[in-house]
Amino acid sequence: MNKTGYFPSYENYVQILKSLKQTEKYMDYSQVQDDTQRFALLRHDIEFSVERAFDMAELEAKHSIYSTYLVQITNNAYNAFSQKNLALLRQMCDMGHHVGLHFHMGSLTNLEQVVEELPRQAEILSEMLRRPVDRFSFHRPPVEVLRANLCFSGLINLYDKRFFTFSEHADTEKDLEVKYISDSRHQWNFGIPDDKTLQGCKKVHLLVHPYSWTKEGLSNRDNFESLSREKVKILLDTFQSECKHFAAVKDKLSLTQVLESN
Repeated sequence: MNKTGYFPSYENYVQILKSLKQTEKYMDYSQVQDDTQRFALLRHDIEFSVERAFDMAELEAKHSIYSTYLVQITNNAYNAFSQKNLALLRQMCDMGHHVGLHFHMGSLTNLEQVVEELPRQAEILSEMLRRPVDRFSFHRPPVEVLRANLCFSGLINLYDKRFFTFSEHADTEKDLEVKYISDSRHQWNFGIPDDKTLQGCKKVHLLVHPYSWTKEGLSNRDNFESLSREKVKILLDTFQSECKHFAAVKDKLSLTQVLESN
């Protein structure tokens, strides 16, 4: 456990889930109204691994916690629409979780482009999932996007003012109505989701990135190495299933060799 209280193991995550349930204010974003006085919200932005998101979703379901998973459809690290990943995302929906859009602005340079492109991506995701998509989050939203508090028909902006208190100064927390806690960069930011914080704050918005969490709990470096091996294995398995001539070289390849050669 480091100085910020971050120990990304499944055992530790289960404790967070239990704490969330004990607050008796855990709910879905769709249940929050303008006059809701108390809530605890949980979402996951899927940055690198649908597989790890699925594992986390299974863990939550075992403890009767159903949360929101946001998936990118323009991500270089995974293909949300691969046969395997679509199956995993659909299973997550069937468990009781919500799957929404994690919108990456990419080369978009103004709000007008965002307003046009975001609903289109949400519709594409819904069509591919064969499930309704009614929510989204921004990937690394710039200040102007947060300030705009964008609204779209049929879509819940998880950075909406009901769930997120926008401040021009991120380090100023005392006047924020919603306590926002994130594990970005493999550490807790803006607080720790312990019993004291979850119980003591009337409104809590918790963002957890599944790629950081493993059964054993790993350091930042070890976690990225582990994640890299997982991604290389997926690629090698794809070679195996798609390329007959891969068999001629597979015995000469190892994950370590492939990683070290890059």
